[in-house]
Amino acid sequence: MRQPTAGGGAAPATMRAVVVTRPGGLDALQIRDVPVPVREPGWVRIRIKAFGVNESEVTTRKGESDPEVTYPRVPGIEGVGVVDEADQDSGLRPGQQVATMMGGMGRRFDGSYAQYATVPASQVIPMETGLPWDVVGALPEMFQTAYGSLTTGLDLQAGQTLLIRGGTSTVGLSAATMAKDIGATVISTTRHAERAEQLRAMGIDHPLVDDGKIAEMVRGLVPEGVDAALELVGCSVLADTLRTVRRPGTVCFTGALAGQWSIPDFTPFMIPAGVRLTSYAGEAADLPSDVFARQLQALAEGHLSAPVAKVYHGLEQVRDAQAGVESGAIPGKHVVVLND
Repeated sequence: MRQPTAGGGAAPATMRAVVVTRPGGLDALQIRDVPVPVREPGWVRIRIKAFGVNESEVTTRKGESDPEVTYPRVPGIEGVGVVDEADQDSGLRPGQQVATMMGGMGRRFDGSYAQYATVPASQVIPMETGLPWDVVGALPEMFQTAYGSLTTGLDLQAGQTLLIRGGTSTVGLSAATMAKDIGATVISTTRHAERAEQLRAMGIDHPLVDDGKIAEMVRGLVPEGVDAALELVGCSVLADTLRTVRRPGTVCFTGALAGQWSIPDFTPFMIPAGVRLTSYAGEAADLPSDVFARQLQALAEGHLSAPVAKVYHGLEQVRDAQAGVESGAIPGKHVVVLND
């Protein structure tokens, strides 16, 4: 039998949250007073301290994401904060720092754009860090996706060459810092020439301006082809990305920044002989707590970097944060910090 719950004190009856009232523009994001979510057995209630703002939340607001999303909905696929209430046998204690992400947050159930959120205990990562909330709030989704893509998806090793297509995205920037830490050579793409030097300044070995066809450019740098490629742009360029990889290299399809998730009239023969094609769409469990702890320590010591574009304060600035994500003017993560 599950043990009684442990709480960090009586939570208020109501909280402030950003609610998507209907599919639409930024005006569809409304700040409302709503009931504090009641925690079910096996779930954890978190007092949210910060959260990243992501493209997927923009598509949820527009009504273009998971068809199972219903409205009104509190968005937010990731968040960091402290445990407010949990089962005593969960291993989590009130006040403990935690991160959470994915698993239906902000889609199948209400997410992190709020003072409190409840999530399944299986997608809660305990942590201990002295890093500020605006830094930690940028990490969960992009670090989980980048780490899972490089390990589960590509099994990247020291000495190998990695192509990141969609390099100025938050996952692309995070994957680059992790790949460099592993000891790989990194080629990374941007569609904007002025951002090539930004990539170089972030430690990218070979920034490339992507005009939709980069196979020849990549082969000019690595004639035999790269060992691994992380596809973040999507199916519109996948065939070209496959041509950048050597035999027996691997392409991992993780994202579709250009919006195309499928290929009409797909044939397996579009995959070059000897090249492997896989995909990654993992969950919180794919980022073990000890790995996340090492990443936090590496950040604190300066071995990894968190590409934060801008920090916003309070739920009142969520519309500005989503507008910043949509504009794409500043590479990196947009983070909202909640004031106590």
